[in-house]
Amino acid sequence: MAKALKALTKSQIAAELAEKSEITKKQAVAVLETLAELAYKHAKNTFTFPGVGKLVLVNRKARVGRNPATGAEIKIPAKKVLKFRVAKAAKDAILGAK
Repeated sequence: MAKALKALTKSQIAAELAEKSEITKKQAVAVLETLAELAYKHAKNTFTFPGVGKLVLVNRKARVGRNPATGAEIKIPAKKVLKFRVAKAAKDAILGAK
């Protein structure tokens, strides 16, 4: 059975970014943190990360749901949710173009 691969850590991503861009690890971490700050700040207006995807704020309508244990109907209020839409380029690169 194949060993499961772990997700890259922030420091591993920074190290890779530093090596490929020929900058220091400290500078790479600063780039990652600035990118995250920009995403948080602009997500309400849609934040696009070119080649990867975009963060979008979506309004969900109120709806009726069911309690799975009792089957009783419950009202679920309307709310805002944050979604990430994966770019076509990312899908094609990871899954292969159709």
